[in-house]
Amino acid sequence: MKCPNTIPYRGNISREKREILLNQKSMVLWLTGLSGSGKSTIAHAVEERLHAMGRLTYVFDGDNVRQGLCSDLSFSPEGRAENLRRISEMVKLFLDAGLICLTAFISPLRDDRERCRKLIDCGRFFEIYVKCPLEVCEERDVKGLYKLARQGKIKNYTGVSAPYEEPITPDFVLETDKFSIEECVEKVVRFIQNKNSFLLNSRTTGKD
Repeated sequence: MKCPNTIPYRGNISREKREILLNQKSMVLWLTGLSGSGKSTIAHAVEERLHAMGRLTYVFDGDNVRQGLCSDLSFSPEGRAENLRRISEMVKLFLDAGLICLTAFISPLRDDRERCRKLIDCGRFFEIYVKCPLEVCEERDVKGLYKLARQGKIKNYTGVSAPYEEPITPDFVLETDKFSIEECVEKVVRFIQNKNSFLLNSRTTGKD
């Protein structure tokens, strides 16, 4: 819903000019997968690697945004959809600033993820499926939430009492039950480089 009686104002500094200043092209890597699959760990590790290469990045983490921006939302289907809508609007701003954005959200429903892609609409939206069997995620249970969900103490928990719809045609798949964090990070960085979406020249600091 658009706010009435407002007109967008655009200054003379475009995204393209910011990208030239930063020596990179903005893009979003949208990591989706079950809780415990490794989304946040990989997103932050990739950010560290890109930072060492002299790239300006930001990670949007599901738990973090629930602490502030989306603290008023529930985990109902409607609450999840609004959570992703707000995040998508925020990502659009960071992309306009020229940043490389990594998001780590379960984002369980295909329709919601597709709405995010259309809303961000940057031509550089890459859906990365962080694939891991439910039983492996439960074995990890880093936060102890699967156990609570199995006990019925947490409602609408993805994989237990709420569905997760696997991406049909993701841009990239990371099987975190088969590869180490380091291997997954290497795969994501290589994916970015193969897309040739952010390197404006060969100037890097750190690993290539």
